[in-house]
Amino acid sequence: MSDALWSGRRFRTLNVIDDFNRECLRIEIDASLPAARVVRALEELTEVRGVPQCIRLDNGLEFIAQALKQWAQDKGIALNHIQPGKPTQNAYVERFNRTYRTEVLDCYVFESLQEVRSMTEDWLHCYNHHRPHESLGRIPPVAYRVKRFPNLYF
Repeated sequence: MSDALWSGRRFRTLNVIDDFNRECLRIEIDASLPAARVVRALEELTEVRGVPQCIRLDNGLEFIAQALKQWAQDKGIALNHIQPGKPTQNAYVERFNRTYRTEVLDCYVFESLQEVRSMTEDWLHCYNHHRPHESLGRIPPVAYRVKRFPNLYF
């Protein structure tokens, strides 16, 4: 996603969602998010959450770059790109993006990237830990994960 600070300076976000329980694992925010930065963020996630079998992505330049392909190949991760112009193939992320945009990005005028990161971190905690999801039986994503896998700790 992208947005702008009050000054007009553009910034981007990388939103990583777990399809299983709709938990947002990370939102990376910066002025630009090239492939190397995406790889670093995903590498940090794999150290905490383990290596996924596959990652579903759109076709942004950072997601089709050789650096990401090589990293995924080295980890044994399949990269499943959605078809161009078919955002419904990535519906969970698109739904999350809309919620994040309407509840955070469109609701505040940010003066710095740190302000965006701080507001996002607070909102993300509430989203993952307190916000019930109808598709999960009206419980929050973290509670659903704990209910399904009680011995899995992050």
